[in-house]
Amino acid sequence: MVRLGPIPRPHLYTILAGALAACGFQPLGLWPFTLAALGFLVHRIDVTRTWRQALLAGWLFGVGHFTVGNGWIATAFTYQAEMPAWLGWIAVFLLALYLALYPALATLGGWWLARTRRAALLPAFAACWIVAEWLRSWIFTGFAWNPLAMVTLGGFERPGLALSAQWLGTYALSGLVVLLGGWWLFGLRAWGKGNRWGAAAYALGPAILMVLPLHGERREGTLPFTLVQPDVRQELLNDPANYENQFRDTAALSLHRAPGERRLVLWPESGVPDFLRPGYARFWYEETTYAADPALARERIGRVIGPGSLLFTGTTDLEQRRGRVVGAWNVVTALDSNGAIRGGYAKAHLVPYGEYLPMRTILEPLGLSRLVAGSIDFLSGPGPRTVDFGPHGKAGFQICYEIIFSGQVVDRANRPDYLFNPSNDGWFGSWGPPQHLAQARMRAIEEGLPVLRATTTGISAVIDADGVVRQFLPQHRAGRIDGKVPPAHAPTPFARTGNALALGWAAILLLIALVATRARKR
Repeated sequence: MVRLGPIPRPHLYTILAGALAACGFQPLGLWPFTLAALGFLVHRIDVTRTWRQALLAGWLFGVGHFTVGNGWIATAFTYQAEMPAWLGWIAVFLLALYLALYPALATLGGWWLARTRRAALLPAFAACWIVAEWLRSWIFTGFAWNPLAMVTLGGFERPGLALSAQWLGTYALSGLVVLLGGWWLFGLRAWGKGNRWGAAAYALGPAILMVLPLHGERREGTLPFTLVQPDVRQELLNDPANYENQFRDTAALSLHRAPGERRLVLWPESGVPDFLRPGYARFWYEETTYAADPALARERIGRVIGPGSLLFTGTTDLEQRRGRVVGAWNVVTALDSNGAIRGGYAKAHLVPYGEYLPMRTILEPLGLSRLVAGSIDFLSGPGPRTVDFGPHGKAGFQICYEIIFSGQVVDRANRPDYLFNPSNDGWFGSWGPPQHLAQARMRAIEEGLPVLRATTTGISAVIDADGVVRQFLPQHRAGRIDGKVPPAHAPTPFARTGNALALGWAAILLLIALVATRARKR
């Protein structure tokens, strides 16, 4: 029988450092913890002697980091009956074991590139971290939640250092955070050698950058909107007995205060429980929704929003083959005041285990299921699309967590005027929604586009093209926001190049590391 001894102290400290680094994310925003933890990780890489030790250091850091940062996922298990709620924390930990591979690759790469020259370690590690985060965003469909760059966002009215994402990209900004953490380590070492002025310079430089009140010029738009947060709690959202109350509450918050004025009306994901498209079997209308006739459902919505209005709402479409439903689409549907469908968008980046069950034929017999009950999986749409709605502008759409994927939210061949991000954050407790909002702010900065977020329970917000939150509704409060869509900026460097820009910064850091390595050899 194998007996497991206590975790060695260096390993335990590394796990704790990873956990502390996650405290820089919202809602805590304790970015000094992140920089200090990264400084410790750089030190651990520096003192390791083998590639295995370097790989292990990054992996242990990642386990602590992702367990704390993604803890909100466990809350989702309390809103379903298919699996026990305690399984949520096991799922968080297992996910962390996988996601930790990416910091492990970064520490391994940094150690290997700098093994002959200590001066090369920091730029090499920062470059590898950029590449690792980029890989995390697309391998196995990607899970890009909480890149390190998110700790640079200031308060709602002050984007701070995050404003540089328009020139760096999110993943390169994460590399800059790694550099700042390394500078704090250098400051500590300078202090230990009695160099007080050098220590102060290393310590104050990153701190000043992190608190700079960077912000752009505030400009006003011309397109009126009404954004609705109905505060439909997750435990009631999918209850057919509550569908009519849900619609009435949402409708009451959407009434036109200036009849005939052109405006956008924005409802969240899951904003309409009824199927709005015709052609499905009668069962789907009578047994799973409130309105038995999709035409009547659309017409009453049109009467609610009133003349001059165009509604964007989250809903569900079905996919039929030979008269049999084989899948569903998570969509945004655009409706005018006559109840006519004017266009829409189908979600492309689906949530594994939330909207579909990977390897269903293998996992379902083992008792695993989606968090949302059902045997019909959602299907993936074609990706970012821009739809021209004439006087209501050119809209881009990103449903729920699609907004977290840097470089994957805009059709670059047809740039929109604004992004609409409907979401249902009612699953994710108190930590998930502020983290989600922060990532929507980062997309606004990168792309130079305003983002309008309508959620079921909060946090709904109007974000301008500099990442400033102009207006918001807090969690668990029903309400509406009226205003005008903030204007877009001219395409930013990131908007023109995408993640090639971030990878270009990684290449520059690698070049610096290689120069430092060759300098030692000469």
